[in-house]
Amino acid sequence: MKINYKNKLLSYFKASLISAAIFAAVSCEGLLEENVVSNIGNDYLNTPSGLNDGLQAAYSSFRSWYGTERGNNFTVFGTDTYTNGSDGSFKYMNFYTSDFDSQNSHVREVWDQLYQGINTANAVIERAPEVEGLSEEIRQIRIAEAKFIRAHHYFILVQLFGPIDLQLSESVIPNNEVTRTPVPEIYAAIINDLETAIPELPAVSQADDYGRATRPAAENLLGKVYVTKATSEAAANDDYAKAESLLQSVIENYSFRLLDNYGDIHAFGNEVNDEVIFATQYSNNPLTNGTGNNTHVFFLMEYDVQPGMRRDTENGRPFKRYMPTDYTLNVIFADRENDSRYQQSFKHTYYSNNPGTFNTSFDHSKSQVNFAAGDTAIYVPGYEMSEEVRAQKPYQVLVPSAYTERLFPTLNKHLDPGRADLTQFQGTRDYISFRLADTYLLLAEAQLKQDKIAEATENVNMVRRRAAFPGKEGEMEISTSDMDMEMIIEERARELLGEQQRWLDLKRWGILVERVRAHNPKSIGIEEFHVLRPIPQNQIDRAQGNSANFPQNPGY
Repeated sequence: MKINYKNKLLSYFKASLISAAIFAAVSCEGLLEENVVSNIGNDYLNTPSGLNDGLQAAYSSFRSWYGTERGNNFTVFGTDTYTNGSDGSFKYMNFYTSDFDSQNSHVREVWDQLYQGINTANAVIERAPEVEGLSEEIRQIRIAEAKFIRAHHYFILVQLFGPIDLQLSESVIPNNEVTRTPVPEIYAAIINDLETAIPELPAVSQADDYGRATRPAAENLLGKVYVTKATSEAAANDDYAKAESLLQSVIENYSFRLLDNYGDIHAFGNEVNDEVIFATQYSNNPLTNGTGNNTHVFFLMEYDVQPGMRRDTENGRPFKRYMPTDYTLNVIFADRENDSRYQQSFKHTYYSNNPGTFNTSFDHSKSQVNFAAGDTAIYVPGYEMSEEVRAQKPYQVLVPSAYTERLFPTLNKHLDPGRADLTQFQGTRDYISFRLADTYLLLAEAQLKQDKIAEATENVNMVRRRAAFPGKEGEMEISTSDMDMEMIIEERARELLGEQQRWLDLKRWGILVERVRAHNPKSIGIEEFHVLRPIPQNQIDRAQGNSANFPQNPGY
């Protein structure tokens, strides 16, 4: 069992590397000393402390993707499981209209910030061999960590954009000689980084640096790389077999386990638990938390203007961005008798924090409601309830027929009641990036693709049994006759809803366009070319030869 460490790999580092700059913001807790450092000379990175600070700056670039508005918009919007709510300026990413183009700020930020992290990792990899005062063991671990970071970032970029610029050495001066490297070469570089990193990385995190890459984290990432590569233009016949071996190692050779209760995985205060393989670190220190983990605002309905309610930290700051599709509610979570994941994924009851007598707003089975503090003010049962039955309730009942872009089931996985006040956008919770249930499902997918039906079935059942209501484990098990890709597709939606997976999953399976057209009627503009995102225009403009040497993806 892993320790719930309070100390994290977090610091704040700013360094200038000749004409190129590395800017990052991370934070620390516990025994790690927190420093805010700026205007450090280029040679600082050649010292043991400078190399470590540089590596921590590279880690901070995970925050450009996990737990951010851009990362969620890229992976939640425009899928079969989530559509847009009422608010926000990025709805066109769900609509797939021409407004989603190369000038999109999210496209530019993801591209620039991940490449910034890559260049910082390149600097660590290249400079570490010459740093004096490091033990050889620590030197190799630091290089392996940087390779893990670089591989991860290239993996995200190649999935989003296809052929991209491959830079494996540090850029210390501006350079506009860039090209779009073919996808097979990108995957080869990713795999090489992870294969060379895995033997050097520690098997577990140390108490004073929780948050660093470990051997199982790298194995898990490489397993997912192979599962994804298998459906790409870089595919090889042994991709699924290699993925199977790596993912089995993560499950069998370390101390991770599926938590007994599904709801505990994302419970506030339990971000470090036995199911977490790798997490992106955030903090409650406003000086060093950057923009924070702001996922907590996006999945919430407009509870705060309803009778008996006002905004508070427990229920969250509702941005009303992501609304579950009918497919999610009625197909993915159709079984609510045996499977606990609908009940544990969504918020069902709101207790009055604004007592008084009010006219009803959406439940017109009664004209008024009266609440004392702590009374149930809103109940979201998830099924239709007759007007006669609702009229007997002393609170408002939000039934599916009353769902709107403002009122819908709230995903509770990312709620952050630990924020300092009810307006705080910069969330403080770590973002769980890799967890064991995902590993089981990726393993089942790799086995299914090799016709290992019995093995795939058992690995899916591991996840399903854990998700069962107590005493319903048998009813949750599937048989080998049930084991097909549709089972994988739906099981990943149930288990990993709202965890920055779905768009990438649909793309990997080659079904993005058909599933979005079938289940997200607001995605009116989706076309085949939308399986790639637009290259940011600023990247094309700064490339030598512009679009002649760095062309835009088709359709944009």
